[in-house]
Amino acid sequence: MPTPRVHVDVTLAAGAVVELPAAAARHVQVLRLQPGDALTLFDGHGGEWTARVADVGRQRVHAEVGAHRAVERELPRSVTLALGMPANERMDALVEKAAELGAAAVQPLMTQRSVLRLVGERAERRRAHWQAVAVAACEQCGRNRVPAVAPVRDLADWLRALPAAAEGEARVLLSFGPDARTLPAAVGRACAVTVLSGPEGGLGPDEEHAARARGFVPVTLGARVLRADTAPLAALAWLALQDPS
Repeated sequence: MPTPRVHVDVTLAAGAVVELPAAAARHVQVLRLQPGDALTLFDGHGGEWTARVADVGRQRVHAEVGAHRAVERELPRSVTLALGMPANERMDALVEKAAELGAAAVQPLMTQRSVLRLVGERAERRRAHWQAVAVAACEQCGRNRVPAVAPVRDLADWLRALPAAAEGEARVLLSFGPDARTLPAAVGRACAVTVLSGPEGGLGPDEEHAARARGFVPVTLGARVLRADTAPLAALAWLALQDPS
């Protein structure tokens, strides 16, 4: 069995004894791990740590931290997915796969045609849930840096708050417009890419216009109409396999 990987939201140091978060502790108990069994710990800020189970209680599990390993499994370019949130549970799967494929950040957005609308405490609960989904995906896939899931924003507000694009940054808008370019042509050798994708039904014409005004270049992924939870992952998968150098 591969060594279980556990994310802990504390600063790690060799020799420290840390309490595992509740979900990780349950995982250790389900696996019937015993004191002395090996773990891999990571705090989401880079690298990973060898560790051993120190003790297993009914409700708590502690681990002793060993040596740090400067292991990174990130993409050669930073990719942010800005998403018109799909409805139902599709957003959970989208965040999970985005973390596995290497997204650096996920920005959930509400748009004119969004079915899922979240505000206030409900929006924060969903963001925290999606962040936990991203953590679990990183535990499974071997990433040592956890993508940040940003608070839910209205698309218009988010676009207005965006700074000017930095040097080496590409902004692309998934679109069926007649002037849409291919993804390779739009991205080139950019070392940072923001992919803006609409919800079911896509973005409205005025939303596309506002995105273009903020530097987003329309791109096409081909002749087929992809679902709102498929299109951004298709773009991310292509970017994950390309080396901008």
